[in-house]
Amino acid sequence: MPYLVAADLPVQSAARRFRELLARPNILRLPGAHNGMAALQARAAGFEALYLSGAAMTASMGLPDLGVITVDEVAFFIRQIARASGLPLLVDGDTGYGEALNVMHMVRTFEDAGAGAVHIEDQLLPKKCGHLNDKKLADAHDMAAKVAAAAKARRDLLIIARTDAAASEGIDGAVARAKLYLEAGADAIFPEALTTAEMFRAFAESLPGAKLLANMTEFGRTPFFTANEFEKMGYSMVIWPVSSLRVANKAQEKLYAAIARDGGTQNMIDAMQTRTELYATIGYHDYEALDASIVETVIAEIMTQRRPQKT
Repeated sequence: MPYLVAADLPVQSAARRFRELLARPNILRLPGAHNGMAALQARAAGFEALYLSGAAMTASMGLPDLGVITVDEVAFFIRQIARASGLPLLVDGDTGYGEALNVMHMVRTFEDAGAGAVHIEDQLLPKKCGHLNDKKLADAHDMAAKVAAAAKARRDLLIIARTDAAASEGIDGAVARAKLYLEAGADAIFPEALTTAEMFRAFAESLPGAKLLANMTEFGRTPFFTANEFEKMGYSMVIWPVSSLRVANKAQEKLYAAIARDGGTQNMIDAMQTRTELYATIGYHDYEALDASIVETVIAEIMTQRRPQKT
């Protein structure tokens, strides 16, 4: 049932629900959802919380992940994902969109939009993907001031501090920064772009008792690990930030190539979500049922009568 009426809305805030999930003994799995449809499909697969990646947002807009989008643009994505799925959402807050006052504005805006948690990173603008080279780091105390500002501004929102320092300052430097951020009020730490299992374990062992987030992005510096493997290394959360967008983009690429080659979509029908499947996912008939003036739609599966042509 869509989250349209009071009886369907979660009673607790997204942040409280996120905290309850994080308090469970097992690692919290957070697949990336780059829009409302992806969020619905992730929920249908059984996930209880989601992640909204800055890289996925910007790429879906045809832009690079260089800190060029605004707080309000991100809030639009938060609102659609929270509304569609009703699940608590961890949001990528980049560098906080400025200094302390900007960070406070971001926290309030994201929380009002329905976010359950946000992470901010210790890079300088223009920021880069954490798995790229030559990132410029902010002063550790300046970043701690942002964390403190975020903690002061939030109502319930979980604050996660990301450090990109491992590449340039090593594990010891990243750990020192993480301790400073925890003292400033961070609820959890996100060590970005660690490259070996040994690095993940060493980081976790240096911060006993801290909640830690691991990033399992494809085509980056981190080797493939499963959620269970990260849990054994001492991590409480794991994200797959851009996976949904990568798969969707590859499928669209094949579709447009087929239309250009074949003059139509007749050879792509078997790769498509049907109208029946689409309507079931978005709860189309549930929406209709909320307004008695709308006649229930009867779906005619005409396209299924024509089979793809051989090429």
